[in-house]
Amino acid sequence: HWTASEAAESFEVTDPATGATIAFIAALDSGQTTEAIDAASRAFPAWRALLPQERSKILRKWFELIIAAKEDLALLMTLEQGKPLKESLGEIDYAASFVEWYAEEAKRLNAENVTSHLPGAEMMVRREPL
Repeated sequence: HWTASEAAESFEVTDPATGATIAFIAALDSGQTTEAIDAASRAFPAWRALLPQERSKILRKWFELIIAAKEDLALLMTLEQGKPLKESLGEIDYAASFVEWYAEEAKRLNAENVTSHLPGAEMMVRREPL
C-alpha cells in the first residue's frame, strides 16, 4: 500500500550533463522511514501465506512490467546518472533477470532431505520466504 509523503522538504535531482532539474523528491524523515518499514512488516504475513504459484505469478507480473517500461526506466537512469542510454538499458535487463529468476524459483519445492550424521535419522531443510 503506497502512502504519499507528507514531507515538506524535498531534494532536487539534476541531470549531471546539463545541470537541469529533472525532479524534486520528497525527503523523508526517520519517522516516515519507520512507518514504511512497519508497513512492509505488516504486509509480510500475507505474502508468506500465498501459495508458491501465487508468489511466482506476482513476481512474473513485476518482471513483465519492468520489461514493458524498460525504455522509460533506462531514460530516467541516463538522465539522473549521465551514463549512456545503452548501458542503462543493459542495467534494466540485468535487474529484470533477477526478478524473473526469483519468479521461477518461487515455484520450486521448498524442502529437501539431507543425510543425517545420526543413524536412523533424517534431516530436512525447509526453505521459507523471508
